Amino acid sequence: MENFSTIAAISTPLGIGGISIIRMSGKESLKIAESVFKSKQSLKPRVMTLGDFDARDFKEKCLCVYFKAPYSFTGEDMIEFQCHGGVAITNGILQSLLDNGAMLASPGEFTKRAFINGKMNLSQAEGMMDMINAESDAEIRAGYTLLNGELAKKVKKYQEMLTDLISEIEVSFDYPENDYELDVQKKIKCTLKEIKKGLEDLIATENKGKVIKDGVNVLIIGKPNVGKSSLLNALINEEKAIVTSTAGTTRDVIESKYIFNGIKFNIYDTAGLRQTEDEIENIGIEKAKKLIDSADIILRVIDDVNKRETLEDEFINKLLDGKKYYIIKNKIDLEPTRSNADFYISAKTNAGIEELKQGIYDIVFNEKVNENALVITNKRHLEILKKVKKYIENALENVGNITLDVVSIDINLSWQALGEITGDTSNETILDEIFSKFCLGK
Repeated sequence: MENFSTIAAISTPLGIGGISIIRMSGKESLKIAESVFKSKQSLKPRVMTLGDFDARDFKEKCLCVYFKAPYSFTGEDMIEFQCHGGVAITNGILQSLLDNGAMLASPGEFTKRAFINGKMNLSQAEGMMDMINAESDAEIRAGYTLLNGELAKKVKKYQEMLTDLISEIEVSFDYPENDYELDVQKKIKCTLKEIKKGLEDLIATENKGKVIKDGVNVLIIGKPNVGKSSLLNALINEEKAIVTSTAGTTRDVIESKYIFNGIKFNIYDTAGLRQTEDEIENIGIEKAKKLIDSADIILRVIDDVNKRETLEDEFINKLLDGKKYYIIKNKIDLEPTRSNADFYISAKTNAGIEELKQGIYDIVFNEKVNENALVITNKRHLEILKKVKKYIENALENVGNITLDVVSIDINLSWQALGEITGDTSNETILDEIFSKFCLGK
C-alpha cells in the first residue's frame, strides 16, 4: 500500500440539509479523530459512535464511523463524521481536521487512492462517477455495469488470451520446426479472430451508448402558432415555454428534457419558422436551422385549423429538404379530422402525448433494449477498443506473411492498450486527468 498523507474533505453537497458527511483517509485518521471527537465509547471498526466533536469555536453532537485498513473504500484507515447539515458546522469540522494535521483532498483523491490500493480498477472508478452524474435510469444501469466490473472482465479475458499467444510465439523461437510454426500461426489467427469479434460487438454499442450518455436530441419545428411551445410543455409536464396566440412569441430556442423508459430526451422548442424582419426572431430562426442538422429526431408540428399552404410552409419545406422528420398533427380537439400525419395530439388537453413519447422511443430503439447488456458509454474506452481492433487487424494481416516476432509487436501493443481501460498500463498523467474530473470528497 502506498504511503500517503492523511486527507480530508466534505463528501456531501454544501448547504442546509439533514446531515453532512466529512471524511478522512490515511494512517493518521484515527489519531486525528480521537483528538477532536469525544465519546463514552472508544472508536471501533465498522461501529457508528455518538459523541461530541470539539471544533474549538463550537461543539457538535454527531456520529463517527471508523473503517480500519484494508477494509475501507480507499484501502486505508478511514473516518467519516455525520453531523447536522449546515454550512458553518460542516466547514468548521473540516477546518478542525485540517488544523489537526489532515490535508485538504483534491477532487477524486479518495477514489484515486482506492484505485492505487487495488480496491477497484480504473473502469470501475469511471463507472462509479457515471452513476453519480447520471440523469436517467439508463445511465445508472450503464454506470453500475462498469462499476460491477463487466468491461474489466472482458478486458482481462482478452489480455489473458494475448498473453498466451505471446508465450506461444516465444516458444516457437526455441522450436523452429516448420510444422510447429504453422500450428502457432493457426492458433494466432483463431484467437485474434475471436478477440476481434468481441471488440466489434463492444464497438457496435457506440450509438446506443451515446444515447444513454447524452440523451436523444428532439427538435420541434413548425410555422408560428401551430402549438410548438404547448407541445414542449406537454412533453415535460411543466409550463416552461410561454404560450400565447401572438405569432413569434418564441424568439429563441428553449431547451428542456424529460425521461421516458429510463432514457433522457433533450427537447428543443424553436422559434416559428418564417420570413420576418424582426432581428431577434431571425436570430432564433438561424439557431433552429443549425439544430436541424444535429437533431436525432425532428418533429414538424402542423394543425388543420388553417389548411391553406402558405409561404411559411414553403420556407420550412426547403429547410427540411432531404431530412427525415415526423409530422405531428396538433389541435385535434379543435379539428378532429385526420390529415396525413405520423402522430395526432392535442398539446392543450394532453391527448396523444403518451403515445407520442412511446413513438419517439420506438423510433430510437427499434429493437428490445437489453437493460443488463454491456454498453460502451465512455468515449475513452471506445477510442481504446478501436485502437486495439486496428492492432489486431494488423497482426491478422501479417500472420504467415512476416516473421512471428514482428507479429508479436501488434499483439503486445494490443495487450498494453487494453490495460489502459483498467488502469494496469495507464501513466500518471492519464490517471490525474481522469480523477481530476471527479467531485471533491469522492
